[in-house]
Amino acid sequence: MKPDASSEYRGPFNPIRTSAPEIRLCDHLPLTAKQAHHLAIVRTVTDRGQTTGDHHAGYYYNLTGHVPDLTFKTQGNDRRPYPDDWPFMGAVVGSRLPAHPSLPQVITLPHKPSRAPYTRPGQFAARLGAEHDPFYVYGSENDPLRFTAPSLTLQAGRNLDRLDAQQALMNSFNEARRDLDHVASAVNFTGQQQKAFSLLASTGAAGAFDVAGEPDSVRKRYGETQNGMSLLMARKLVEAGVPFITVFWKENTKLNKKCRSAGGWDTHGNNFNCLKENLLPEFDQAYSALLEDLVRRDLLDQTLVMVNSEMGRRPKIGDRRSGGVNGGGRDHWTALQSVVLAGGGIRGGQTYGTSDQNAEYPAENPVGPEDITKTVYHAMGIHDLAAMDAQDRPFNLLDSGRPLTELF
Repeated sequence: MKPDASSEYRGPFNPIRTSAPEIRLCDHLPLTAKQAHHLAIVRTVTDRGQTTGDHHAGYYYNLTGHVPDLTFKTQGNDRRPYPDDWPFMGAVVGSRLPAHPSLPQVITLPHKPSRAPYTRPGQFAARLGAEHDPFYVYGSENDPLRFTAPSLTLQAGRNLDRLDAQQALMNSFNEARRDLDHVASAVNFTGQQQKAFSLLASTGAAGAFDVAGEPDSVRKRYGETQNGMSLLMARKLVEAGVPFITVFWKENTKLNKKCRSAGGWDTHGNNFNCLKENLLPEFDQAYSALLEDLVRRDLLDQTLVMVNSEMGRRPKIGDRRSGGVNGGGRDHWTALQSVVLAGGGIRGGQTYGTSDQNAEYPAENPVGPEDITKTVYHAMGIHDLAAMDAQDRPFNLLDSGRPLTELF
């Protein structure tokens, strides 16, 4: 919040006191304000002019810690994921930690951002190998308690005996395939198949994906929306010991016209009403519930919770695509954004870095997405980032950046 900035920057929202003396939050985040003593807000994340301002480049930089290459500038949001992209930080974490006995190392829900073939780059294992890709669990807008994953769902009429027979048949096909030239990709694909079969056959895995079995009071605390139930699912997966869980906020397409957006946080028009009436209340309820729940279960100290995005919003009110100042929108802004961390050894109730008087650019302690990624690795105890490519050549998964150890 910049309450002393001029009105064309400040907007109509006001700061409120929180449970942490150093932190002021917007007046439409009252529940999160009660959890502020757990939060560390890094206020000076910047791309230093190294991205395009498009969503694809922002996703890639913030999810991998690597500056987007030239293809992002030439292709923009048409840029597709490539096999030799740098890997998603979750895939790196999953590849470095001991295998979970019955669940995937990396789970993403409730959707895969952006439609194929223009799926957002940066959310996959890429050059690390497809065997380290996230498992995607899909939510339902009409039935928020329902989650499915195509690779993890038994079709009606199938039982475990039929599953065993299907696996035996698949194994025979895979043996023949190994004689083909595409050995590396076949190995990765069959690794994913094996995980899917193991999950379907595991009686212990089913409960981790069942939010309907949670008490009504818990579900209502999170909010029975697709995003609220996704964060409840994330808590269940933390409890089950899954190393890395990602919840990508699911847009509400009913807000497309109102917010001049895809129904999410990309508020090119009517920014303040969309935040006040729709986006902030849903986030405030679900996010604060997650922190509260993790604390109650003694899980927050061992769980790093990060709120991140592909970019910030232009501080000055008005977006030419929605009528300028009168449209009340805010355009993309990659020069400055905040990242919120909690738990995982982070000291709560603090802020890091300061921005200028209008929250346009960093003033002190600027950091890049690579520093945030390194901080995640540090919290997870991952310091060896050496890897081998498909030709057995050594490379480093992230040369640049440093962990923000002063937050811990």
